[in-house]
Amino acid sequence: MRRIVVKLGSSVVADGDGEPRLDVLEGLCDVVAARHAQGDEVILVSSGAIARGMREMALTRRPSTIGELQAASAVGQGKLYRIYDGLLRDRGLTSAQLLLTFFDMSARTHYLNARQTLATLLEWRVVPVINENDTTATDEISFGDNDFLAAQVAVLIGADELLLLTDIDGLYSADPRIHADARIVADVEDFDALAELEIGHTTSPLGSGGMRSKVVAADMATAAGIATVICNGLQAQTVAAALAGEKVGTRFAPRAARYSSFKLWLKYAKPARGTLLIDKGAERAVREGSASLLPVGIVDVVGDFDAGDAVMIAPAPDGEGERPALAKGICNYTADELRQVLGMKSAAVRELLPRASEEAVHRDYLVLD
Repeated sequence: MRRIVVKLGSSVVADGDGEPRLDVLEGLCDVVAARHAQGDEVILVSSGAIARGMREMALTRRPSTIGELQAASAVGQGKLYRIYDGLLRDRGLTSAQLLLTFFDMSARTHYLNARQTLATLLEWRVVPVINENDTTATDEISFGDNDFLAAQVAVLIGADELLLLTDIDGLYSADPRIHADARIVADVEDFDALAELEIGHTTSPLGSGGMRSKVVAADMATAAGIATVICNGLQAQTVAAALAGEKVGTRFAPRAARYSSFKLWLKYAKPARGTLLIDKGAERAVREGSASLLPVGIVDVVGDFDAGDAVMIAPAPDGEGERPALAKGICNYTADELRQVLGMKSAAVRELLPRASEEAVHRDYLVLD
């Protein structure tokens, strides 16, 4: 039995006029039913609510304001889910609609509740159909056509594989719609090697993502040990071949999982509210991963945050300017408290703030970036 997350982009769900691609969706639901019959668990993450709403409201261009995007999603979401529900029911499958927001991913209690709900649905042999709740939130509309959400869901439920379906055959060395000599990249094992490629943000008139967001999603998923494939979702046989392990699209090899589920949540889902700049001694301790971050090693505090918020941890600027963050962690202090005690040894901190934790960020709540 495998656990598979399949993400359908707007260009797969709807044509250029916003009309649902019923023949494509029927073929994909056939593939889902076949995998389900073999014992696999399949979760669908679908874009297309805004595109469906645009079609209903006869909008010729994707709205640009948040209010219009939310309204289009509100019009389209229920109608889109009804299509999935009917197609899956015709194939003997029960589906369930889940609408998630960035807050559901970033708040630990909500995150665990979402995971429990999904686990129960899969135990009941239900096919979850997930989308972002665009009607009540704003940030997730810019997540990259649900690619980020799909990777988050894959990490959340410990998927074995993530499929990112688009309207081209995979990741190319350049945009094939512009460069005739672009070649497809069949396998990716080193994400650093992708820096040489022209991976852009080109989107369809109906979608908000692009190939770059898919590569970022693949980076996130493979870091959690989840194999990822980008392939053409307009061809059901291609999707079936990808799930059978055949050479189609672009396959990203899973990497050895380095972190617990909590630290994966912290690394990828919990938003940082500020930054702690640290000295060279603290940098060595954090980089080695064996020590907590103490106030004595902090030289500056950037931002305004509360105790329990996530913060980035970065080396203090040297003569060559700012340096990239090296970790993220849950801070035990508010920003104002840390500004009072930064650079102080533990005894002095306890004297000034008797109830404060000795660690600014405990090593158990810290993950390297």
